[in-house]
Amino acid sequence: MDSNSVSPMPELAPIAEFDKSPPSPPNEEVPMDDLPPPPSTISHPEANHNHVKKQRSRSYESDDEERGACEWCEYALVITLATILLIGVSALTVFWVVYYREGYGWADDIPEKQFNLHPTLMVAGFITFSGFSILLYRICRCFRRIYVKLLHAIFHALAFPCIVIGFLAVLDFHNKKGINNFYSLHSWIGFVAMGLFGLQYAVGFFSFLLLLICSKGTASFRASLVPIHASFGILTFVLGVCACLTGLTEKALFTLGSETYSSLPTEGIVINAIGVSVVAVAILVLYTVRGTGGYRIRKVAQHPS
Repeated sequence: MDSNSVSPMPELAPIAEFDKSPPSPPNEEVPMDDLPPPPSTISHPEANHNHVKKQRSRSYESDDEERGACEWCEYALVITLATILLIGVSALTVFWVVYYREGYGWADDIPEKQFNLHPTLMVAGFITFSGFSILLYRICRCFRRIYVKLLHAIFHALAFPCIVIGFLAVLDFHNKKGINNFYSLHSWIGFVAMGLFGLQYAVGFFSFLLLLICSKGTASFRASLVPIHASFGILTFVLGVCACLTGLTEKALFTLGSETYSSLPTEGIVINAIGVSVVAVAILVLYTVRGTGGYRIRKVAQHPS
């Protein structure tokens, strides 16, 4: 083989031949809507069921989880004072009747003792039991809603016979004494308060207890009734407070006389103390349930059962 001979070089293909293939298309972006959710957000039927069950069995304390120490102290103080006054106002009324008005009775010979049942039972029904039934939604924060409703209904059931017997006592007393019925402002306010109380009890018992038998089918109806029932409940309580105040003033003027009452005797002081206690109860109850209006009513309306 000749050393000077050079082997022929292979011909190189033109550079253009390598560029004949079409350019690769750009990467297509997949819409975000078509992407599957990340693993942390994938919903499982069992988890959703447990979450819904947990929501339904939630107590009324869910919106109070972020309360500060000062707010809890204020809450405990107001609830304690309201409880003491609710019990104390009935105890003070019993003391007034027993010590100054010769106690109780239901006899024809002493109709005044029969009348004494009227202020005692009306204060117990409209103020003490009704006040506790309203405060239950703030006191029983850790209870399930159905238990709070049952306690609410029980306190109203205790108030109902007190109001009925107290009304019959004064009605029978007026008939025995030949006194006209329903002539004073006190009687008008009391009559309206009794009517609203009876209507509230009937609607509440039917809507929020009996309709729970078919809770799913009546959920929207019960939810729409929650703010109405709560508003008329507060109105009934305020009317009961007004009836008690006007009745105490009327009793003091009729029994003691304007001249004796103006000299501020001991019995007059006791009657005034009962009236001031009733006003204090009304202020504390309305202050305590101020959170149940608005946000709380809307929240309970979302989960009425």
